[in-house]
Amino acid sequence: MRDIYEQIAGSVTAPRGFKAAGVACGIKASNGLDLAVIASDVPAAAAAVFTTNLAQAAPVLVSRANLADSAGRICAVVVNSGCANACTGTDGMAHAQEMAAIAATALSVDSAAVLVASTGVIGVKLPIQNVARGIADAIRTMTTEGGPSAARAIMTTDPFPKEAAVEVHADAGTFRVGGIAKGSGMIEPLMATMLGFVTLDAAVEPALLQRALKAVCDDTFNAITVDGECSTNDCVFALANGASGVALGEADYHDLVDALRQVCEPLAIGIVRGGEGATKLITVRVVGGSSNEDARRAARAIANSPLVKTAIHGGDPNWGRLVAVMGRSGSAFTLEKSAVRIGPVELFKDGTPYDDRAPQAAEYLQGKDIDVEVDLGTGGDGRSHMWTCDLTAEYVRINAEYRT
Repeated sequence: MRDIYEQIAGSVTAPRGFKAAGVACGIKASNGLDLAVIASDVPAAAAAVFTTNLAQAAPVLVSRANLADSAGRICAVVVNSGCANACTGTDGMAHAQEMAAIAATALSVDSAAVLVASTGVIGVKLPIQNVARGIADAIRTMTTEGGPSAARAIMTTDPFPKEAAVEVHADAGTFRVGGIAKGSGMIEPLMATMLGFVTLDAAVEPALLQRALKAVCDDTFNAITVDGECSTNDCVFALANGASGVALGEADYHDLVDALRQVCEPLAIGIVRGGEGATKLITVRVVGGSSNEDARRAARAIANSPLVKTAIHGGDPNWGRLVAVMGRSGSAFTLEKSAVRIGPVELFKDGTPYDDRAPQAAEYLQGKDIDVEVDLGTGGDGRSHMWTCDLTAEYVRINAEYRT
C-alpha cells in the first residue's frame, strides 16, 4: 500500500500520549513565553542530531550525556528561550543539569530521562530560579492541547511559530508525527540557532529512530541557511512512544523516513521563510553534479552567497553571480556546459548568455517564492537542493541591535 499522509492540527502533541505547555517565567525582558516542556506519558525511544560547532552549549552537552545514560529512553524535553546558556562555564553545566533534575523530580523519573535545550544570547547566565518556577508551572499545566503554546515559548527573533503534524496511513498501521521548531537568524544547520522537536506515537527502537532522523535532517534541517552561521545550541530531538499501538521495524525504515520528512520539511522551510529580515523564500536546486555531495557543496555555496541573496532581494537577475559561485564552490564544474535558470527563464547555457530574457527574469523575481536552478555541466547525475532567503537591510538592523 502506498503511504497516505494527512495534514492534521496539534503539532507536537498531535501524536497520542504526548503533552506540552509553554509558560512565561521571566527570562525574556518582554515577559513573553520563554519556557516549554514536552512530555510523553510513557518512556519514549529518543534520537537527536546536535550542532557540529565545537563551542557547544551546556544543554547540548547535558542532553548528549543523558541520551547515552538513558540508553535512548526519554520521558520529557525542557526548553527555554531568551538565554542560550552557552559559554557559561561550570555554572552553565550545573544549570543545565538542574533543569533536567527539576523536571525529573516533578515527573517522578530519572534525570537522565530528560533532555534540555536552550536558545538566546550567548554568554549570559541562566536565571535558574526563574527556570525552576517555569518548569513547575509548565508541568502542572501541560495538556494534549499545549503544542501551540510550546511552539511560541521556544521563539526568539522568529516572526511566527513553526508547527506541523501528519497522520500516516502505512502498511504497519496508522500513526501520527508532530513537531515544532524555532529559528530565524544564525542559521546554517550543520546542525544553527535552531531547535526542532518531533514526536511520534509509533514504537521505534532508538537505533532505528536515530538513523532515520539523521537521514531526514540531512535533507531538511541541514538543507537550510539564512546567513551561513552555525550556532552553539542547535539540536533536533525525536521521541517515539508507541501509544498508537503501531510498531515500525527495519522493514518499515523507508516509511519512517518519509513520515518524519512530512513534518521536518515544512518546519525547516518555515525557519527560512521566517528568516531575520527575509522577504523571499529561495529554493536553490543544483543538477549536473559529479556526485550528490558535489551538488550539495555547490548548492550550499550559492545559498550562502551574500551577492546572490542581495541580487534576488533587489530583483536583479544577475546570473553572473551564480556562475561565479559555481566556479569557486570547490565542486567539479565545466563552464562551457553549465546553465543558470531563474524560475522558468534560462539566462545562461553552454557558455552563452541570454540577457534579452533578463526583463522576464526580473519580473519573476518580484514574487515571494523564488526557484533558482544551476547545472554544473559535468554530465553527472548528482543533484541537491538548499532553501535560503534574501539578505536585507532589516537583517543587518536586527543583528546590529540583538544584545541592545
